[in-house]
Amino acid sequence: MTIKISTNFDAGAIEVVRADSAQAIELNLRKDSNANIAQWFYFRLQGARGERCSMRILNAAEATYPDGWKNYQAVASYDRKNWFRVPTAYDGKVMTIAHTPQHDSIYYAYFEPYSWERHLDLLATAQMSAGVHVQDLGNTVEGRDLNVVVIGDPAAAQKVWVIARQHPGETMAEWFAEGMINALLEQANPLVQKLLKHAVFYIVPNMNPDGAIHGNLRTNAAGANLNREWMTPSLESSPEVWHVKNKIHETGCDLFLDIHGDEALPYVFVAGSEMLEGFSAQQAEEQERFIEQFLRASEDFQTEFGYSAGKYRADMLKLASKYIGHTFKCVSLTLEMPFKDNAHTPEPKAGWNGARSAKLGQEILQAILHHLERGAR
Repeated sequence: MTIKISTNFDAGAIEVVRADSAQAIELNLRKDSNANIAQWFYFRLQGARGERCSMRILNAAEATYPDGWKNYQAVASYDRKNWFRVPTAYDGKVMTIAHTPQHDSIYYAYFEPYSWERHLDLLATAQMSAGVHVQDLGNTVEGRDLNVVVIGDPAAAQKVWVIARQHPGETMAEWFAEGMINALLEQANPLVQKLLKHAVFYIVPNMNPDGAIHGNLRTNAAGANLNREWMTPSLESSPEVWHVKNKIHETGCDLFLDIHGDEALPYVFVAGSEMLEGFSAQQAEEQERFIEQFLRASEDFQTEFGYSAGKYRADMLKLASKYIGHTFKCVSLTLEMPFKDNAHTPEPKAGWNGARSAKLGQEILQAILHHLERGAR
């Protein structure tokens, strides 16, 4: 059977250099839309059942985050539901995926994908619950819907904002958002009842629909990195940020979480707002207390490894969490999850994946409740 590699589906991305035989497949990473960024891949392989395949990504060293390939294992799936890690090696120049498919068709990806159809299903399911509304905020660059899931009474004293997937290839972020939303829909749960007594949740599960569908790592359809647009977003190049930022200013914000994935660091961690000018002792205390509660809530979260406080100093207020923390003087965190396995709590077969991301989205609600209860005093 002839070897065939295809990407003509939601988030598909790879360039085929050569696919004459299973043992000599050569590929290149494809760049994001209108941007010099490359890292995400997602492709279908047919015609190699039972054959030992060697898939060499020739330009891996030219990826935006080449350190992301160190100790990295690609993910694969036969049914697009159950994903597992496959042997992957990086020699400093070329990354090679070595695997023998057991069925006629198999998918390989950088991380477990989160499809646009699943996104629409999430919104459709959420709106069926009492006290939940799915609001349209506006259109993306290419005219797709940008929605926020509102859970609870907008008149509640405190407003919690959670945004995910500004960088579309960081699909773990939307898995996290799904886990949080589904947990909040369990209205018989005493934890949820307490949360909604204190606050309304505004959750944007996918900030970058165009980039997600195109299979981009970091940019929208116009080539904009949304997490560098928060000071001066525009309807032309970054309408996604423009719409969400305006809505946050309309509602106010008492707690903000921006959900991401990190290519290189194999940990779950947060980046805070302590580098901001005017960051008060009260803000520092509230941020530290939230982090302590998150540590108690999740064994996957840790604080030993993460970013230095000065990592984004030059771009500070262009970033969502820094802009919101500075503007609203609230606890405002960027949460990062790994593309690799979590070295803190490793699971070699699956690595870090969608289910673990969703579980984290549920677990962080404990820390949020503690924060809200203190804020209500």
